[in-house]
Amino acid sequence: MKKALSYNHTIYACYIGYIVQAIVNNFVPLLFLTFQSTFGISLDKIAYLITINFGIQLLVDFVSAKYVDRIGYKRAAVIAHITAAIGLAGLGIFPYIMPDAYVGILIAVCFYAIGGGLLEVIISPIVEACPTERKEATMSLLHSFYCWGHMCVVIISTLFFALVGIEHWRILAFTWAVVPLLNVFFFAKVPINALVEEGEGMSIRALMKNKMFWLFFVLMICGGASEQAMSQWASAFAEAGLGISKTMGDLAGPCLFALFMGSARAIYGKYSEKIQLEQFMKVSCLLCIASYLLASLSGNPILGLAGCALCGLSVGIMWPGTFSLASKSMKKGGTAMFAFLALAGDVGCGGGPTLIGVISEAFGENLKMGLIFAIVFPIILLLGLLYLRSLTRGGEK
Repeated sequence: MKKALSYNHTIYACYIGYIVQAIVNNFVPLLFLTFQSTFGISLDKIAYLITINFGIQLLVDFVSAKYVDRIGYKRAAVIAHITAAIGLAGLGIFPYIMPDAYVGILIAVCFYAIGGGLLEVIISPIVEACPTERKEATMSLLHSFYCWGHMCVVIISTLFFALVGIEHWRILAFTWAVVPLLNVFFFAKVPINALVEEGEGMSIRALMKNKMFWLFFVLMICGGASEQAMSQWASAFAEAGLGISKTMGDLAGPCLFALFMGSARAIYGKYSEKIQLEQFMKVSCLLCIASYLLASLSGNPILGLAGCALCGLSVGIMWPGTFSLASKSMKKGGTAMFAFLALAGDVGCGGGPTLIGVISEAFGENLKMGLIFAIVFPIILLLGLLYLRSLTRGGEK
């Protein structure tokens, strides 16, 4: 007789789920120039692929607040992985069967964006609902798998393109699609609890009237912006600062950032019993401010790259830490709370890098000026944590 799967297996499935989300968000950007040369797609159209991906994920975040509880976490997880697999595999199929290759790519992006959006909403509450101890540690470790997934996507894809040839990118797309496809069967078998009993979770209207919820909403925006403002510009910064190739720029920039971000989450996951979460987040905010200033003001390119790496270390706890604080402070928040916090994080992830780009352009394409401005995000996050402490002491719920 086969041994029944436990909640530890549920957590393992969630780890893989975050790797799937990393594949969804980070594989296609490696193919932008390939799409341009292979299908004759202009760069402005290629840029829309990013907008559509995160735009659909934002829409899914919003819709999920109302409907995920109705369809259930398990069914939502299966749907998320199936759509992600269709989208990734579709990258190698749809452009070749549609009259317009760009439309085919858009269809693939829409499929995997639906999967990515659903995963972002449901994975954290599924882990939070597991009857396990050390929730904050588990949440931090969970989110570290997005970083490891990001690193794997960049490193494995870069090696594949170098050894096999970038003209065979379709093989890699099909290979990445296998990951969510296999996790479908894993999620179909593992036990999954509801985060709150049916009818006991806070309604959307109740959330909208709650002062603490809006504070966490702002914290998530700033956490996402602090993270992605550096992450999205890390490659360009490495190339401009060190004068190295695109391949090495990707490895030295985004990979180093992801390595340190994942390490911060893993370290907190291991030592969470000895570390007070709010204090750790406050120190991280200060380190984030220092890292942006080091990257932007240092005249030494190596120190600039060190600032990029330290930024990854500093932002690692911001997203999962805010989730944990929100879950602890608002126990009846339910799926709606996690969905809207995921939406807030996505707003920050999209808006932060865009704002840095706009400011850099205003200063004559000076990326360092844009990065200096990015310190506003960890500053607001730090002030928000201080305000949260005052609300908690005052008994605000």
